[in-house]
Amino acid sequence: MIIGLTGGIGSGKSTVTRAFETLGAAWVDADDVAREIVAPGEPALLAIKQRFGDPVIHQDGTLNRAALRDIVFKDPAQRQWLESITHPKVRERLQQHLKRLNAEGAPYVLLVSPLLFESGQDALVDRSVVVDVPQQLQLSRTRQRDGVSESQVHAILAAQLPREQRLAKADDVINNSGDHVSMMDQVARLDARFRRLTSD
Repeated sequence: MIIGLTGGIGSGKSTVTRAFETLGAAWVDADDVAREIVAPGEPALLAIKQRFGDPVIHQDGTLNRAALRDIVFKDPAQRQWLESITHPKVRERLQQHLKRLNAEGAPYVLLVSPLLFESGQDALVDRSVVVDVPQQLQLSRTRQRDGVSESQVHAILAAQLPREQRLAKADDVINNSGDHVSMMDQVARLDARFRRLTSD
């Protein structure tokens, strides 16, 4: 069984993923795969360089993600172009990773993706879990973690589904605005449910 795990920026998806991992779940992160497909030598990086030029490439030939993010979050047309290049490649690579992890025999596999619904990756999963926190907490956590401006966080939030829509699409929700114990308790209950579903 493949479980999609998503949530807005700053909701704590990585922490929740590690909690599931401690209980035996395997996982693949769409953000990691998105970095893989723009590594030096990958076709997507070449396409990005051809469109945006040297400012989006570091001296060592790697992608300057901050410079690219600055461009695409200011211009929806540029973001759409970037997604048309990267999303199909991410999806193809995700399917390869999911197939491998399933073959390795984990009780279930998590597909961790901030844009699970927006990118259509929810078509790859059997159930979806949304990690949820209030928007004010998203803002403060993201600014603290990434050192970005409030306007940049708002631009990223605007590119993601509104919180209410994301929650409406969820099969399960983890409220991650409490403490670590509360989060672990919710993860343990879902882990037990997923194991029951896979054994049915």
